[in-house]
Amino acid sequence: MVDIATRFLDLFTGSRSAHAQADVLGQKRGSKQQAKYEIIRQPLTLELIQNHLDGKLGVGSIPIDETNHCRFGALDIDDYHLDHVQLLAKIKRFKLPLILCRSKSGGAHLYLFMTESISCAEMRDRLAEFASVLGWGNAEIFPRQEEIKVERGDTGSSLNLPYQNAKYTTRYAVRKDGSSLLLEEFVELAETSRITAKQLTDIKLGKKDILPDGPPCCQQLTEHGIPEGGRNMTLLNIGIYYKQAAPNDWKGLLEKHNQDYCSPPLPAREVVSIEEQLNKKEYYYTCKQEPIHSHCNKSLCRSRKYGVGDAGTFPVLGGLTVVESEPPVWFIDVNGSRLELSTKQLQMQVEFQRACMEQMYKMPARMKEADWRDAIDNLLADATRITVPEELTQKGLFVELLEVFCTSRIAAQSPEELMTGKPWTEDGVTYFKLSALQEFLKRNNFNLYTRGQITERLKEMNNGGEASRTYRFVDNNDQWKSVRVWHVPEMQRGEVDLPAVTFEEEDPPF
Repeated sequence: MVDIATRFLDLFTGSRSAHAQADVLGQKRGSKQQAKYEIIRQPLTLELIQNHLDGKLGVGSIPIDETNHCRFGALDIDDYHLDHVQLLAKIKRFKLPLILCRSKSGGAHLYLFMTESISCAEMRDRLAEFASVLGWGNAEIFPRQEEIKVERGDTGSSLNLPYQNAKYTTRYAVRKDGSSLLLEEFVELAETSRITAKQLTDIKLGKKDILPDGPPCCQQLTEHGIPEGGRNMTLLNIGIYYKQAAPNDWKGLLEKHNQDYCSPPLPAREVVSIEEQLNKKEYYYTCKQEPIHSHCNKSLCRSRKYGVGDAGTFPVLGGLTVVESEPPVWFIDVNGSRLELSTKQLQMQVEFQRACMEQMYKMPARMKEADWRDAIDNLLADATRITVPEELTQKGLFVELLEVFCTSRIAAQSPEELMTGKPWTEDGVTYFKLSALQEFLKRNNFNLYTRGQITERLKEMNNGGEASRTYRFVDNNDQWKSVRVWHVPEMQRGEVDLPAVTFEEEDPPF
């Protein structure tokens, strides 16, 4: 079993600095199984894999590494009534080097394993083509990112691994008859299915002479068969293409396309009706309508002369990750590129646009505010969390500086010195003027908290109770004085152990 675990780990090697663990929260009726994802800043190890296979925990691998390369990728199909046998037949038909595993919710993960590392951009481009030809253009692609911002704490998105609790798993590789492969059989199949970078490049999908420089969806549907129930919508989009590519003869070309590629062809009157529609006004491609949507490849389409372009289209968002610092830092995929956002930039669409302009030099279109809120809310529900040590948060830094302020050599020797700004400790409590603490924080370049935030932190350190009072004392002239102070429980002064020093008598000079 250890040998299998070692080979399994080798297949799913990605990030060298982090992995994911997921707690399954349940499943809403007819929807994806809900889980809470957390990034652990430790490499994926053999022990973790063994625990995953034994069912002690569930782990995920982050395909993208710190150099923006990967050795495996996957398509995530979230159709919970998926016909796995039918999909396997399509994979075989197009001779794609994909291994189908049932996902935890009943959909599918289609894995592509490499013998060598390739750029994540190349992996995503090829998997997008595979998804389009299979009729699953809306499938999620892993790695989700082409590049990550390692220096900003970003790790990339994770993918839950198959064969969790291998002996009784529901996340197994599927045979062509629909039965499951044992763990050992899956590992063997995956290893023998690995391909080189050149082999990946050499895979040819579609003929370039069909609708040249046009939308990939229309090309795929034309080459592999326009379904009878989707002829009208497909021909509408092909008409949009011909109006751009051959404006003087587009009607004749559309009618010929119908005769050559629709089986059976649409009746002539219906083709004329489509032509009349296109004559009345300019149409955009209907990317969200079937069967166009299932064969969509937006990234490739945007690069085509007669594709969708960027005008009037909102970017594809995904892979939301939050670094749980204070304040939080958000990372989101925008058409496969990584964008860093503040909470305000994520919340407000106009701020999001500004961030795109500053970091990507692009100005995305806007959607309705209600649609924006829904989109962000859905991303938040599946967001991956990256925890950070408390000492690296704003709160941790504040507490560290407060400790220095309260225990340093500037501490007061008598309560009278409170008036000069020094902290005074008595009966397990340290008192100080708030203005003195603020000045100390300023001198140490800590400008992250407002006065109100400082007082809230001080209250937290007093278990939520009052953290200020009027302190009365007798000064050196036997006069009663009052000063407004804030207080925290006494902090221990850090002690440094020095080695004992012994002195020996010097030898007499004579």
